[in-house]
Amino acid sequence: MMFLEPKSNIEHLVRACKEGQRKAQEMLYKQFAAKMLGICMRYATDKMEAEDMLQNGFIKVFQKIADYRGDGSFEGWVRRIMVHSSIEYYRRHHKMMQVVDIDESGHEPSVNAAASSSLEAKDLLVLIKALSPGYRMVFNLYAIDGYSHKEIAEIVGISEGASKSQLSRARAILKEQILKIENKKYGYAG
Repeated sequence: MMFLEPKSNIEHLVRACKEGQRKAQEMLYKQFAAKMLGICMRYATDKMEAEDMLQNGFIKVFQKIADYRGDGSFEGWVRRIMVHSSIEYYRRHHKMMQVVDIDESGHEPSVNAAASSSLEAKDLLVLIKALSPGYRMVFNLYAIDGYSHKEIAEIVGISEGASKSQLSRARAILKEQILKIENKKYGYAG
């Protein structure tokens, strides 16, 4: 059975971190590192890069912890820092993403809900990971992390239209890949 930390324990750790207690920082890191590494993995090209993103993110968490006022969940606050830090890391270390104009993206056919329902989550994550970095970043920010196109545009440094276009193209690619998998699974030619 998994042991869940009570909210009061997190609050205590946050207070201790605000006082600069290294042991509290270590405990907070251990509490959230695995979950946050998963977030970083969505934006990284490999595990080593995700670990670098994680370290940079936690440095920012500890630098900014005095700014945390207790509004909303602490985990949500840390998650937001990790996403922003991961994108910042990516932008510093990689060429920026390909941007497709929304007029060029077209309208893509929808996927049969029954066909996609048999796809396992791990398979979908593999497909998302295979997207080009720009498409993957916008897809993750919108579909998984819940950012609006306006927020994505500000974070990534693109227009809202480009964000919508990137999402549309990412969805189209994912739909195409899902259909290929389903067609193979059920023996359809295509």
